Amino acid sequence: MSSNSVIDLLIEPKTRDLGEFTVRRSLPDKRRQRVGPFIFFDHMGPAEFQPGTGVNVRAHPHIGLATITYLFEGEILHRDSLGYVQPIRPGAVNWMTAGKGIVHSEKVTEEVLASGQRLHGLQIWLALPLEAEEIEPTFQHYPAADIPDVTVDGAVVRVVLGAAFGVSSPVATQSETLYVEVILEAGQSIDIPVAEELAVYVVEGSVAINEEFVDAGVLAVLESGASGRVAADTQARIMFAGGDALTGERIIWWNFVSSSRERLERAKEDWREKRFDAVPGETDFIPLPER
Repeated sequence: MSSNSVIDLLIEPKTRDLGEFTVRRSLPDKRRQRVGPFIFFDHMGPAEFQPGTGVNVRAHPHIGLATITYLFEGEILHRDSLGYVQPIRPGAVNWMTAGKGIVHSEKVTEEVLASGQRLHGLQIWLALPLEAEEIEPTFQHYPAADIPDVTVDGAVVRVVLGAAFGVSSPVATQSETLYVEVILEAGQSIDIPVAEELAVYVVEGSVAINEEFVDAGVLAVLESGASGRVAADTQARIMFAGGDALTGERIIWWNFVSSSRERLERAKEDWREKRFDAVPGETDFIPLPER
C-alpha cells in the first residue's frame, strides 16, 4: 500500500441476477452500509438485448429514499404512481424522491423492444435525512443538456449531483450530495473533490488513487477529508459519490429504507394489502417477497 494512501476500504461488488440481466452491487456492504447518503449502488451492464427482449421491472414500491438512474448507453422507460412517464437516456437524470411512498416500473418503449439495445448504467438509492423520510413523493427529469460539464486538466467532468470543479448541478437533493462522472484519457489525472464522505467507483478502465491501483468494478471508499489525485494509465470512466454523513441508522428491507422498523412493517403491510397508489395503466406488479 502506498505511504500516502487515502483509501479506507475497497469493496468488490456482488453479482445479483435480476432476471433479464445481472448487476454488480457495491452498496450496501457488510463492512459499509453507505457513503454520504448513497446506500445502494448497482452497476448494470453493459448488457445486450436482442430484438423482442428488454428491461421489464414490474411496478414496485419505495419509501424513505431517493433514486437516480444514470445511463452511459441505452434507454429505460420510467412510469410512476404520480403519473409521470419518462424515458431516461444517456447523460440525463431521472430523480425520484419516494418519501412516504411511491410506486414505479422500469421497462422499455415498444420501439426499443422491437429494435433491441445495449444498456449500460448505474442505479442508485440515496437515503433521506430523518426529517425528510416522510415527505411527499416527487419526480423530476433533467435532460442531458441541463447537467453541467467542464474540462478539468484535460478530463471531461459532469457534475450530476452537488457542486464541484466550479460548476453546480441543477438537481435539488435533500442533503449535501456529490455525484460526478469523470472520463480520463491515458496519462490524465484529476483532483479528489471535497466531501465529508467520498468514494470512487471505477466504471471502466483502471486508475491509481494517490498511486494505489484500483481496477474496474471496484468501489474505493476514501478516508474522511481525503485529498490527492486520481490518475489513469489507460482510458477510464469513474464516478465520485458521497456527501455529508446522515444522522441515525437506516434499515433496508427489499425496496424500503427507513430509520424505523415499525415503519418498515407498515410499508410491507401497505404493499401486501394494495394500499399504495398504482402506476396508471399498469396492472402487473412485484409481490411482497417472503423474506
